[in-house]
Order: sequence, then C-alpha cells, then structure tokens
Amino acid sequence: MNIRIKKLRESARLPEYKTDFSAAADLYACLDGPLTIPAGGRVGIPLGFAMEYEDNDVVAVICARSGLASKRGLALSNGIGVVDPDYRGELTAAMINLSDADYTVYPGDRIAQLMFLPIVRGSFEEAEELSETKRGEGGFGSTGV
Repeated sequence: MNIRIKKLRESARLPEYKTDFSAAADLYACLDGPLTIPAGGRVGIPLGFAMEYEDNDVVAVICARSGLASKRGLALSNGIGVVDPDYRGELTAAMINLSDADYTVYPGDRIAQLMFLPIVRGSFEEAEELSETKRGEGGFGSTGV
C-alpha cells in the first residue's frame, strides 16, 4: 500500500520501519526544542506531517513504543490514536507520562509507532433480546485470574 506523506515542517521525518519484519513504523517528535512532560502530565507532540493512503478499508493506528511505555511510563493518553482514511491534518501523538518523574522529549526522538489495520464496519440494529451464553453478563474478572 502506498502512503503519501506531506511534510508540514522542515524538520519532519517520514515514518520508518526499523527491521524487515516490523509491524509498525517509528514516528519521530517534530519539535523546535526539548519538551518536558511532567510526571502525570499530558501533551500533544506534533509529528510534522500529514498523510494519504489509497485504501479506505484500512485505518492507520498510532501506538505507544513498548520500550518507552514499559521502561519510562510514556504512553499514549488515548490508548491508541485512530487516523481515519479521510483525515488530512497533521498527525500528533497524544502522550501521557505515567511515571513519577518528569520526562524530556527531544526533537527527532522516536516517540510512537504507526501501523495499518483492516477496517470491519458493523451494521447496528436495535434488539429486544440477545442470545444467552455461558458467560452471560459476567464482566471484568468473571472468568478468573
């Protein structure tokens, strides 16, 4: 699938796959200078580009980098970022610092990942009843540890 990238800032970097079998491409902070995210703080970090891809049955998803999330507590504040196929604005990584220490992001740092997934659209209809299952209404933790 071809992805067209329009740089919106001079220092923007294109997404980059780091290995032959990477499922997601690294995304880079497009900043004019260092940006400190305080412990518990949230911030939108610009990526410096907009994009267009040719398959409307695919969604681009911005994901956390596992190393930053597990080692530094830096994750996406919205869990994942959904980039709809018709969005043409600048991509931004909505970051949250879940640690108890401030974290500084520098221009060009790898801060997130971009992957593409198929879209399955549901057809919603109202129902009076739903079929019964063994689990039923058992929610969080109902199946054990």
